[in-house]
Amino acid sequence: MEKHLLSFGHGYSARALTPLLLAQGFAITGTTRSVEKRSALKATGITPVIWPGGDLSEALKRATHLLISAGPSESGDPVLADLRDQITVHAPNLEWVGYLSTTGVYGDTGGDWVDEASPLSPATKRGQMRVAAEAAWQSVPGLPLHIFRLAGIYGPGRGPFSKVRAGTARRIIKAGQVFSRIHVEDIAQVLAASIARPNPGAIYNLCDDDPAPPQDVIAHAAELLGLPLPPEVDFDTAEMTPMARSFYAESKRVRNELIKRELGVKLRYADYRSGLASLLASERASSKC
Repeated sequence: MEKHLLSFGHGYSARALTPLLLAQGFAITGTTRSVEKRSALKATGITPVIWPGGDLSEALKRATHLLISAGPSESGDPVLADLRDQITVHAPNLEWVGYLSTTGVYGDTGGDWVDEASPLSPATKRGQMRVAAEAAWQSVPGLPLHIFRLAGIYGPGRGPFSKVRAGTARRIIKAGQVFSRIHVEDIAQVLAASIARPNPGAIYNLCDDDPAPPQDVIAHAAELLGLPLPPEVDFDTAEMTPMARSFYAESKRVRNELIKRELGVKLRYADYRSGLASLLASERASSKC
């Protein structure tokens, strides 16, 4: 049987996975809300479908793999709200289901370490919705579900360099604040490794080996660019959007041993320094083309 991935909310992480699976002979159907994005997705080698609103019955019948990147709302997980019955009844060939969650489900530990067995105590509404969505997917009987809790994602087009160059970057200082991160290429390789070695019921943290204060990342980006350090701004007095401020409600260090031990993953970018250096090298190489 042809391997067929149906990807809900085929965004940044799913697009990084796409070439790895296409090289293995997968067919991929990816959903998008945007008519404008449909042509761009098709150019990557997938079959794009507008959803909600499009007919996914044939894609579900063919699907051997599901990837859920679409985020939940206060009313719950959008995929289950729309398609739970179709998934349970009309998707008979599923070998692997991946749900992309967030390390925000662990909440604030004051900078202490968490792993996949740590209690879930989200400090934000977003984290609470993710906990509910995880539980909703886990409640679907017989589903070969794998949950991936992603740290802060960076990669091509999502690095700090543009703000540093523009002079708009700031080093927000909050005592004891630390975040974990993950390069999008490492997300893709972990997902591909799980697809190759499925373990229904598994939960994996996706992060690098070096949790760090956010101001250190901005400072290192400036150093790589040979530009002055962006100014330090105290968190309490910093002008920030409510969304940006909410990220500072949680401080924790996330362990990633399970992806290495169970999936055999060796991170391409084990810390933000190697990840940023690679991004900058790619930017400079592209500018010369």
